[in-house]
Amino acid sequence: MTVRPKSSRAVRRTALVIAAALATTGLAACSGSSGHGASVLNTEAPVTLTWWTGQPDSANELLQSLAKDFTKLHPNVKIVAEPGASSTDDLLQKMSAGFAGGTYPDISYAFGSWASQLEGSGRTLDLTEQVKDPAVKWDELPAAARATAQPSGHKTIGFPALVDNLSLLYNKTVFDSKGVAYPTKDWTWDDLRAAAKKLTDSTTQTYGFGYSVSGTEETTWQFWPHLWQRGGQILSADQKTATFADKPGVDALTFLRSMAQDDKSLYLDQTDTKIAQLFAADRIAMETSGPWALHDLQVAGTKYGVVQLPGFDGSHQTVSGPDLWVALDHKDVNRAHWTFEFLNWLTSPAQDLRWNVAYGNLPLRASEQDSPEFKKQVADLPGLDVMAANSANATTARPTVPGYVGLSEAIGTAISQVLQGKGDPAEALQKAQTDANTALASAAK
Repeated sequence: MTVRPKSSRAVRRTALVIAAALATTGLAACSGSSGHGASVLNTEAPVTLTWWTGQPDSANELLQSLAKDFTKLHPNVKIVAEPGASSTDDLLQKMSAGFAGGTYPDISYAFGSWASQLEGSGRTLDLTEQVKDPAVKWDELPAAARATAQPSGHKTIGFPALVDNLSLLYNKTVFDSKGVAYPTKDWTWDDLRAAAKKLTDSTTQTYGFGYSVSGTEETTWQFWPHLWQRGGQILSADQKTATFADKPGVDALTFLRSMAQDDKSLYLDQTDTKIAQLFAADRIAMETSGPWALHDLQVAGTKYGVVQLPGFDGSHQTVSGPDLWVALDHKDVNRAHWTFEFLNWLTSPAQDLRWNVAYGNLPLRASEQDSPEFKKQVADLPGLDVMAANSANATTARPTVPGYVGLSEAIGTAISQVLQGKGDPAEALQKAQTDANTALASAAK
């Protein structure tokens, strides 16, 4: 099972709230210094790296064992692997304090939503030149994960630590009860809508599809694939203004509103807890979710299947919530050298099989999907292989710019209201875009 479902709904919302709170304290304005170390590279010089893993006991112990294996290969390098904080949620605040006092680590786990703030702190290394080396096989990593590690497009601040994505889960019991054919990888959203209508049964209070109307990031991030597949974008090219209220956004929200209000085939979840429960209990036929859902479905004994998201005009883009190993700068070329070397080693297939795959997370690289280790996990968690393959559809990164929290809240509120019959899609999105631009401008000051 997954030891740490960092991409779960609650964690994603918490990470955004933390980022918003710390943005107001001026993470980039920290003035402390860790001093200056070696200015001439000596790969044989003794080096100590501090690694904040952000993991609980058992996972941290596994990462400590990986660190020991690396130091056996490189005896001059010592790696102190520790959680860094009482929970992963606390790492950003701990780093912020460390930047002020000069006591921050060389490497830290970080939620992807923190990437822009960390780059803006001026304390991250830039690994751009190193990852160009063909031996790194940077292009094997999912595009959205790579983009998250390069938040401004100018610097590469670390390596992906964890990847996930939204896929379509379907309940075989509900489908079988209505004699409806299971979804396929070629499905369109129109196919999903037609099936959802057939699967909805008011007498048993069974719904064809579930969608969040909590107004949180759960509502928002499920909307992004609809927008991207139709050719829309969240932000302008310079990432300064919102663009989700353009025609692709309006068309996407109109489609979902038709399912909710005309077809009555959507279960609208105001709590972000009911959809998963009702799906497991054979009361919802389809939901969009990720790897974190599979263990609970196995425990519940739910008969389910997984396919990539339905598509529009041939696009099956999905959304991903990748997290990072962030490389931090101590003005020491030896520490910087071994920070890169360790992260490159840690995220290679051989080590990732011992870390992410061993704990039921998706593999970082497609080359791991044929490994015996991953196939064993798929046997325990059916559908994990489909989600791994779906990483190829995660081609666009969610923004990590300051102000995204306000943007997410604005469009999340609009989506929720429209799906519940309270407003016109175009008008609601235009108002949300105005509010989002205010949040973006305020955060940029």
